[in-house]
Amino acid sequence: MINKKVLAIILGGGQGTRLFPLTEKRSKPAVSIAGKYRLVDIPISNCIHCDIKRMFVLTQFNSASLNRHIKNTYIFSSFSDAFVDVLAAEQTPDNKTWYQGTADAVRQSIHHLLNHEFEYALILSGDQLYKMDFNEMLDAHINKEADISIATLPVKSKEATAFGILKTDEQSFISSFIEKPSFDKLPGWESEVSDEMKNENREYLASMGIYIFNRQLLIDILSNPNRVDFGKEIIPESIDKHKVLAYQYEGYWTDIGNVAAFYEANISLTDDVPKFDLFSESSSVLTRPRILPPSKITGTILNKSMIAEGCIINAKEIERSVIGIRSRIGKNTIIKNTYMIGSNSYEDINELENNRANDVPSVGVGERCFINNTIIDKDARIGDDVTINGGSNLEDTEQDLYVIKDGIVVIKSRSIIPNNFNL
Repeated sequence: MINKKVLAIILGGGQGTRLFPLTEKRSKPAVSIAGKYRLVDIPISNCIHCDIKRMFVLTQFNSASLNRHIKNTYIFSSFSDAFVDVLAAEQTPDNKTWYQGTADAVRQSIHHLLNHEFEYALILSGDQLYKMDFNEMLDAHINKEADISIATLPVKSKEATAFGILKTDEQSFISSFIEKPSFDKLPGWESEVSDEMKNENREYLASMGIYIFNRQLLIDILSNPNRVDFGKEIIPESIDKHKVLAYQYEGYWTDIGNVAAFYEANISLTDDVPKFDLFSESSSVLTRPRILPPSKITGTILNKSMIAEGCIINAKEIERSVIGIRSRIGKNTIIKNTYMIGSNSYEDINELENNRANDVPSVGVGERCFINNTIIDKDARIGDDVTINGGSNLEDTEQDLYVIKDGIVVIKSRSIIPNNFNL
């Protein structure tokens, strides 16, 4: 089944500077998560589980990796109307600029969108981690005869200053909006929430950046080229002009906008009962099917860790870490609190022997290493007897081989960390 009332538009985001260096060679939606998925798999999977199978992904920075992933992953029947297409920013005779904001991205792409029939546009972010039934939000939108609906998340006062905060009336329509209020302005901005949310002191409704627009209204609003952003301009200005509904979501949601949030989202997957459930059959995260062998692990103590397919691990200990596809880890190595993204391909026996002969580390982590509080990006080479111990004592810095942000060491993709390196 395909819900033909809805067309999904997934925003790829800007240059992703806060996620650098993970976005140095790829767009934000193409960044790997949980060792085997890409961030873009999250909104796409949510849509597919809701029978919303016509999707555009809008991007303009480093889109080659994202395009390749989508092309190799989301393949539908030739007799189906389903598709997931990437729309990279393009200059035309009528428009010679890059995307200036979220609304401008949709405006510049709208001639592609209007080639399809739909009644409602579902606008999503490509860098958030959550599971949501969009059909419930759509039902609320239709039943309340709303013009625009915004997904909202109850948050605590200490979190509210980082979001656009909404105030609703008794019908859940938004009556006022304030963008990232200071702490002293929060009193009076509380909204009606469930008893469970009240018990957690989550009484402020934050915009999640997930919207439903009626088709014609979206066309009309985007006809004004001076309004370039949904969250900062179009939504606040629409509250007094249109029926803007707040749809309250109370599940797990996190915005993966920076390195610290990305790191925590991945490491928290190793909890006994993680808030983001990867093991649900009804709401599984879909991704590219790879033909990889099972992981092979020898002499390793594993604790609170996730190991993806195709790994060859001889480590001494791995604790509270996520090890991505095709990872190799040498003997007597200890890895803690680390996300190792993995590799794009294997090195064969000849390549491994050639590496040893030329004293070049192989792809992966060598022997007798200690790695802690670290993100190791794809295809990095870490030699033997290396110590990388991230922590709050380290100052933020950017080097050729690595970046440190908020105490987290990020080893850049394809970096070569020599033997005996110590950080």
